[in-house]
Amino acid sequence: MRRTVRLAPLVLAAVLLGAQPASAGAGTGTGWEPAPSAPWDVDAGLRCDFPVHGEPVIDEVMKRVLDTYPDGAAKRVAYKGDLVVRVTNTGTGAFYDADVSGSAIVEQRTDGSQFWAVHGPVLVGIGEGKGNLPRGLYIIDGVYTIDISSAGYRTVSLAHGTKDDLCSRVD
Repeated sequence: MRRTVRLAPLVLAAVLLGAQPASAGAGTGTGWEPAPSAPWDVDAGLRCDFPVHGEPVIDEVMKRVLDTYPDGAAKRVAYKGDLVVRVTNTGTGAFYDADVSGSAIVEQRTDGSQFWAVHGPVLVGIGEGKGNLPRGLYIIDGVYTIDISSAGYRTVSLAHGTKDDLCSRVD
């Protein structure tokens, strides 16, 4: 079964690095546009006990702005397309190719917080004391929401799903 909407790497980077996705301008809600992902690095101790590098090996993600604020900034954005990220322990070279092609609708709030409605696998990083899951790097799969506060606290609420600890896969 093929999913019709998938999570964008831009949102992935926001979760992993604590950055907020760039706002889309007015007029982008008429169609799909590429949403490419950049490689990322996380220092030892922030997600895993060792430094981690992530880089897309398959990146066919597209985004579509569904709703905007009066100033034209994106309010709700849908994402679709295949995404596989190679997660590497840069200390040992061990890696895992994570299929994180989950569906998502992301609401970007004016205070910098976000609310995700997700179906399928997504890569989520949690810092120490920064979420309702322990510090780590996870593939969360299933039907769930992720609420990211303006301070970066991540609350993952699984209706049905699994959590796969990537730190243990590349240790």
